Amino acid sequence: MIARLWPIFTRDLALLLRGAQGRGGAVLPLLFFLAVAMLFPFAVGPDARLLGRTGAGVIWVAALLAAILPLDRLVEPDLEAGFFDQWALRGIAEEALLLVRIVAHWISFGVPLLLAAPLSAGLLSLDAGQLRAVELGLLLGTPGLAAIGVTIAALTAGLRAGAALGGLLAIPLAVPLLIFGAGSLQPGGEGGLLLLAATSLAALAIAPFAGGAAIRAGRE
Repeated sequence: MIARLWPIFTRDLALLLRGAQGRGGAVLPLLFFLAVAMLFPFAVGPDARLLGRTGAGVIWVAALLAAILPLDRLVEPDLEAGFFDQWALRGIAEEALLLVRIVAHWISFGVPLLLAAPLSAGLLSLDAGQLRAVELGLLLGTPGLAAIGVTIAALTAGLRAGAALGGLLAIPLAVPLLIFGAGSLQPGGEGGLLLLAATSLAALAIAPFAGGAAIRAGRE
């Protein structure tokens, strides 16, 4: 099975990194993430203490918005082109395909955000300890954001205005990740990290089955 899924994974990752027709791709969520971190100090002023208290929450909101930017490219193009039907005829389960897509989506947006977090932390006046907590929180939480994004993309694929609807559906589902991610930056926030990891793991466990069921329901 791994040998059959590997070419699909490399194709998915290449498409998500470079974007449709060479536009967008992984660069767009990364620029959006950095733009939010850059603009926030202009909105609240240069008070370093205020930025330090609120900056981590801003990073998490920016990470969520960056994760949902490519929702319309995660499932719908392949569904319209009939790729999922072809893969089903080859005996590849939708759950395996969506798990592969979750991993590809996470690599295309989660890893760049982890690399950009130090720059965002500098813009938001976070200290070294806060930056370590942000990096660890993003490492634990962004897989959950990727799982939620792929699930919502599967649920809304083929619907009119599905991209806008997907964003509206993904935001409330991601609220627990934001709460635990921001909470992990408070004093004694180790419990927040554990809850963040548990929530992310639960999303990863449920997402392939929920998304696969949605694709099969749409086919019928």
